[in-house]
Amino acid sequence: MADEAAGANCPRCSTRLHRRIHANEEEPEIATRRCSPRLHPQTLASKEVSGVTRRRSPRFHPQIHASGDGEAARVARRRRRGTSPEAADSLPASDDLLREILLRLPPQPSSLPRAAAACKRWLRVAADPRFLRGFSARHRKPPLLGVFEPLDWEIDSCGRLNRRSFKRRDKWIEFTPILDPPDRIPPQRFDLRRHCVETGIRSRAQLLGCRHGCLLIMDDVHADFVVYAPITGEQRRLAVPTEFKRDFVHATVLCAAGELGHVHGSCHWSPFKVVLVSMYRKDNRPVACVYSSEAGVWGNLISTDARCGLVDANPGILVGNALYWSSKSVCDGEGLWGLDRLTNDIIEFDLDTHSLAVIKGPPCLNNSLRHQISKADDGFVGLTVVFYGRFEMWQRKIDRHGVATWLNHKSIQMHLVLGLSHQLERLTRWIQIMGYDEDNGVIFLHVDASVYMVQLMSMQSKKLYRSYTPNNRCHPFTSFYAPAIPGGCNGAEMLHDM
Repeated sequence: MADEAAGANCPRCSTRLHRRIHANEEEPEIATRRCSPRLHPQTLASKEVSGVTRRRSPRFHPQIHASGDGEAARVARRRRRGTSPEAADSLPASDDLLREILLRLPPQPSSLPRAAAACKRWLRVAADPRFLRGFSARHRKPPLLGVFEPLDWEIDSCGRLNRRSFKRRDKWIEFTPILDPPDRIPPQRFDLRRHCVETGIRSRAQLLGCRHGCLLIMDDVHADFVVYAPITGEQRRLAVPTEFKRDFVHATVLCAAGELGHVHGSCHWSPFKVVLVSMYRKDNRPVACVYSSEAGVWGNLISTDARCGLVDANPGILVGNALYWSSKSVCDGEGLWGLDRLTNDIIEFDLDTHSLAVIKGPPCLNNSLRHQISKADDGFVGLTVVFYGRFEMWQRKIDRHGVATWLNHKSIQMHLVLGLSHQLERLTRWIQIMGYDEDNGVIFLHVDASVYMVQLMSMQSKKLYRSYTPNNRCHPFTSFYAPAIPGGCNGAEMLHDM
């Protein structure tokens, strides 16, 4: 009776309101204080620390059970800070899982820099050399970032580059991006003038080749070659062999990595080779020489008995494991000066056997700037010829007897490809081939003061930019563009430039 009277006199302990609360026999008042079942219907007080349920709303914590180790309190503090367990669980729990996600990003230049900007952990994974090798191996084909081409610069008496001075004109090399934003690389990213003082390339710089992330430049002032990697900024100078110092030289650079599964596109400073081709002045026979960065020396001279003459076109096109140059026919008793513009020969240099050969081309090679050595559909050497307003595609077939034959397997009207309609006829004689991208099967055409890009497989075209120098050779630059490369450019700087 005394207990019932005490309960009746307690203003906050109504059995109607607290019928699910069982008070502890030792501490009845602590257990019943501020414990309304309307606010805490599923909170059961512990015998040891029943007071831990104080001020806990089931609207925010409906299934939290107090325990002696204080786990519920830690969970509550974490939730009050705004950290959602569901959001945390949605993030990759390990670098391996994050690496697999980043590997599936597209190969466009903006993909990795944007992902690397998320946090330091993502930057660390995206900049890891092992990840970059896996990224290039997955995509296989590097994107075409733009072209390098020689331009006329005006150089004053102090050696400063100035378009408005007329003291002296000379050649320089400039990068022109071709991608649309946000993948468009700013021209200043690959501005060779940044390295003008370091390299000593102040004037008379000739761009001889561009492949596998490297440029090959002939510095006429110092009479040597410069192999330059635009992505990393690294460079190496090579002395010109004595046998080639006085001759007209064709040269090209390529990656020397030969391991299985190697993908060209992120090998900006891998071991490389430089291949030179020139002519003996007396008998017009081609001669070649190979430099290996691993050995650090030039190899022996390589020659052939066939006679021909090099032309300023198709600067060392790589098809399979051989390099090809356009050349002119030379008959006995004739010199190069008496020849017309007929170019029906092709010089072949086999990179496996280090041997030279001269092969006959189809009879339609009437102009060195209007045909392009390319890779045919079957993977062997082919030709793309601009011929009276048409694209003609030729393939070289070898029968079982070893006899080679050129077959014209495709011909299409150029106006259907370029979209120039009837005006193409009057521009036919002014169409020039400026360059070729071996990785993507793309040629560059100069038509009516504009540069077009044509994909040879699909015959899709795109107008790129205006140009008033139709005789320039442009050198396509393909590369995987990473946010940071060890030993090279800083990742933050590359992100800023994007």
